[in-house]
Amino acid sequence: MIRIIPYLLLLGFALVQFNACSSNEDKILPNPIYQHKLANDLNVVTIPFDSPGLAAFYIVVRVGSRNEVEEGVTGFAHFFEHMMFRGTDKYPREEYKKVLKMTGAGANANTSLDRTVYHMTGNVEYLEKMFELESDRFMNLNYSEHEFKVEAGAVKGEYTKNYASPYQQLYENLVNTAFDEHPYKHTTMGFFDDIVDMPNQYDYSLEFFKRYYRPEYCTIVVVGDVEAGQINDLAEKYFGEWERGNYVSEIPDEPSQNGKREFHLQNGSIPPYMSMSYKGPAFNDKEIDMPAIDVLNTILFARNSELYKKLVVEEQKLRFIGGGASDSRDPNLINIQASFINKDDFQYVRDEITKAIEDVKTNGFDEKKLQDTKSNLKYSFAMGIDDPSAIARSISHYIQLTGDPESLNRLYAMYDKVTNEDIKMVANNYYVENGLTIATISSDENGGVE
Repeated sequence: MIRIIPYLLLLGFALVQFNACSSNEDKILPNPIYQHKLANDLNVVTIPFDSPGLAAFYIVVRVGSRNEVEEGVTGFAHFFEHMMFRGTDKYPREEYKKVLKMTGAGANANTSLDRTVYHMTGNVEYLEKMFELESDRFMNLNYSEHEFKVEAGAVKGEYTKNYASPYQQLYENLVNTAFDEHPYKHTTMGFFDDIVDMPNQYDYSLEFFKRYYRPEYCTIVVVGDVEAGQINDLAEKYFGEWERGNYVSEIPDEPSQNGKREFHLQNGSIPPYMSMSYKGPAFNDKEIDMPAIDVLNTILFARNSELYKKLVVEEQKLRFIGGGASDSRDPNLINIQASFINKDDFQYVRDEITKAIEDVKTNGFDEKKLQDTKSNLKYSFAMGIDDPSAIARSISHYIQLTGDPESLNRLYAMYDKVTNEDIKMVANNYYVENGLTIATISSDENGGVE
């Protein structure tokens, strides 16, 4: 599972230094994290890391499909992941690629519910050129209506390709069924009708860029063979004149769910499949809920779990079973997934999963199993953040959630505090029938799950 410090604005200083904590010994990320806030509210994060000659350069835009609250225009956060590579007057598309190749850097981007991330990793000698390239397109993106329509067509093609998968069809209908008001109701790509109409929304696209591609929504993250002073100077030089915006989207609250919901996809081309999704909490690095849910899901549904051993290995009812919660800025889903050998076992497996969860609500887990799982979750993550890109990617995840890279350290410190009482608390609070949505795929006309 991937997851600000208040600052003093000193009179006469456009740049404010946040020093790293004096001791990093007990943090999941032992490297110091330096933060600077520019006068325009652009946050700059520097993490020195022993990677001679290399640097990862990320820009986190805290805008995703969550911000798409207006009817008829979903999918624009993902759309701009495409448009940002269209170029500017100074660096048209082909020139951008040419200069990027010269630096030895690879550049890409991706979008999710809560953010869009642009990233490149390359030779630290060309770091200033990376700053120049990125500041130019973030501040001066320029595209014609024709280019807009061409890219809108490409997005429609991407959607059509993805939607050919029954699993993608199920997921899209699952979230549409589970949510009523919150924009988590639609996927990152948006509703299909909105994608079809996207070529007609050129003027709205300009407005979207004007609203959200602003410094207050963005954080620069640089990890590698760098120093904080060097990065802050480059940020001031290339992003210091970027004008702050004033738009704030109003995200509607999701009403409480008051009963089990269901969706079934009739499709016999793939093995029968079932998803059980409970309404979970929003991410919070100061509360025990998410770490406790992670521990619960790991013990119940990992490959060494009793359920896996029984349903997959011994009884051979399932091809696999797994479970996990989504980190997100607002309350989202805790998802349990199972692929079946035989569709007639839907109800049996559903009952076995429910029985295991109900047992946890009362009895919790074996204490040794609990301690071993907490340690494994922490240190398997720690072993994976071993290069600039991995660190920048992980830090970016927590920036999307809270705006503060130190959330990574705070969150993983919470794992040590998880007790059986916490496990029972989250099981009773979140794994409840009234908050459940069941989605199934089989050749039958209906799912047949009660």
